[in-house]
Amino acid sequence: MDFHLAQLNIGRLLHPLDHPRIQEFVDGLDHINALADQWPGFVWRLQTDSGNATDVQHPWSRDPFLLVNMSVWKSPEDLKQFVYRSGHLEYYLKRSEWFEKPSEAHYVLWWAPEGHIPNLEEARQRLEHYRAHGASQHAFWFGKLFPAPEVSAAAV
Repeated sequence: MDFHLAQLNIGRLLHPLDHPRIQEFVDGLDHINALADQWPGFVWRLQTDSGNATDVQHPWSRDPFLLVNMSVWKSPEDLKQFVYRSGHLEYYLKRSEWFEKPSEAHYVLWWAPEGHIPNLEEARQRLEHYRAHGASQHAFWFGKLFPAPEVSAAAV
């Protein structure tokens, strides 16, 4: 069994999505999502019929300013390349213009069996575990990556 890297990232907007100060972020969503969809190593991303996840109902709160981003990648390197070596970087560097500075961990990584699409409750549990216990095989971040689980031949 192979594993893919799942990621969850949450952020709270400084203004409503229809506010002029958020317009550049909103205008870039289709472009960045299309870039991700075609990026080497991309597997899946959370989205609704809108094509993005800005209207996803999530298990954290009913706060309309809280946005979630969740995706699955073949490897940590694939995700890193997308985040830091694509057109995404320009938007990543401007995040403080659109989102509040997080007061606690706002993203988490974990290994998901190939073919498994994580749901938001699973992602919430991973983030809460990371916040409570720090990096572990169960939930980690780029600064402390854990290798994918090894499955013994007897278990297959």
